[in-house]
Amino acid sequence: MRDLKKRAIAIHEKLIEAFGEPIWRTPLSAIDELVSTILSQNTNDVNRDRGFHALRAKLPTWEAVRDANVEDVIAAIKPAGLANQKGPRIQQVLRAISEERGALNLDFLAGLPLEEARAWLTKFNGVGPKTAAIVLCFSLNMPAFPVDTHIYRVSGRIGLRPGKMTVEQAHPHLESVFPPETYYAAHLNLIRLGRETCGARKPNCPQCPIIKLCDYKEKTK
Repeated sequence: MRDLKKRAIAIHEKLIEAFGEPIWRTPLSAIDELVSTILSQNTNDVNRDRGFHALRAKLPTWEAVRDANVEDVIAAIKPAGLANQKGPRIQQVLRAISEERGALNLDFLAGLPLEEARAWLTKFNGVGPKTAAIVLCFSLNMPAFPVDTHIYRVSGRIGLRPGKMTVEQAHPHLESVFPPETYYAAHLNLIRLGRETCGARKPNCPQCPIIKLCDYKEKTK
């Protein structure tokens, strides 16, 4: 594990050298990020944002979204795709939070231990480890490492996790190999690597900034 941690740090540093310190969009409140991340499932960032902004334009408060006719929510988030699934899911989560907390605000999570905050979020249907980690990391500045499709693929290919490890297992595993202070940048730069260089079908190994640190058996020089 010690050697794996050293490799993780080396990979992080090389990606910083290649891509720089990444900056994501302006941070959203935790409740905004939760809805945005549900909308992001099985779609791209552009369509996620289109759905999110359309929903806020039609129903300006989360209380209005929670209490609206489901058909109105579905119609608003259509640009994000899978609206028939995501609309009811968003309303169910908002209603469950309201019932438990009395208000649609998740800032209290920042005062909880990480695992308690993670467990609180993931108990809701439709909120998995990735969604919870994004809310915790990007909205609440807590040490969680989100693992999306790109990070899961890249981390397995370059040898940062066992090949047969599930995506759920990859979250705590990658949190254990990267130092917490690197989570934000490492997450964003590994996604960029997966999108621009280490593609699913045909990785562009000759252009990869971490090729010397990669365990991919089929890599080309």
